[in-house]
Amino acid sequence: MKVHLVDGTYELFRCWFAVPSSTAPDGREVGAVRGLLRTLRALLRADDVTHVGVAFDHTVESFRNDLFDGYKTGDGLDPDLFGQFPLAEDAARALGLTVWPMVDFEADDAIATAACRFRDAPGVDQIVVCSPDKDFAQLVEGTRVVLWHRKDDTLVDEDGVRAKFGVAPASIPDFLALVGDTADGIPGIPRWGAKSTATVLAHYGTIDAIPDDPADWEVQVRGAASLAASLVEHREAAGLYRTLATLRDDAPVEESLDDLEWRGVDEDALAAFRATVGG
Repeated sequence: MKVHLVDGTYELFRCWFAVPSSTAPDGREVGAVRGLLRTLRALLRADDVTHVGVAFDHTVESFRNDLFDGYKTGDGLDPDLFGQFPLAEDAARALGLTVWPMVDFEADDAIATAACRFRDAPGVDQIVVCSPDKDFAQLVEGTRVVLWHRKDDTLVDEDGVRAKFGVAPASIPDFLALVGDTADGIPGIPRWGAKSTATVLAHYGTIDAIPDDPADWEVQVRGAASLAASLVEHREAAGLYRTLATLRDDAPVEESLDDLEWRGVDEDALAAFRATVGG
């Protein structure tokens, strides 16, 4: 069997930008959540989709905000989108799906926890993480744990991660720590670009293994002296950024594999939900 793990927050954002505005009977904006309902139903119509978990950011902030003031927040988030966060969870539940609403952790951590827990479970052939988010690249393992970009209908396995980033999945947190990730508010280390980072990490694997002295580097990189000097100056920050970029595998995901089996829509809940959002 395949286990499909859906980044519900990403799907809601995707629908926010792709689906026309519409309002519920009470006047609330619900266009994105209506779109989410449709895209989840489309997922469930596939023959190989039998076990599904959907993770949401119930709140925008997480434990990472306590570690770093610059980490992403809900500042600037459109109130009409934020108001659909709880409705998105209700939509997924009405479809009979297992829902993980994260508060102290992020939706990404719930998916990482489930992927790590179920990838070696008896009967599981593949974990399919439904999201293009580069953070999830660190979870990829051969062809057993893959990313599915539903919009483009493309699968990314371990070879795909190496082709895209130039490093192994295990090095993705180090890569993001050095290069930065503007979506998450991780600034990265000055002078470290994607190409130089990939070249160095492809050899050393982790930030900790990179020598301070560029004369000791076993790879040829343009500007090695300035890169090394910047890393020496910012090693502590690089370690923090790697922690921010590393997905946790201890999020509060209590369900068993059997709990993820989709047994059909909750018709009463779906009817009640549709009465709420209209359409």
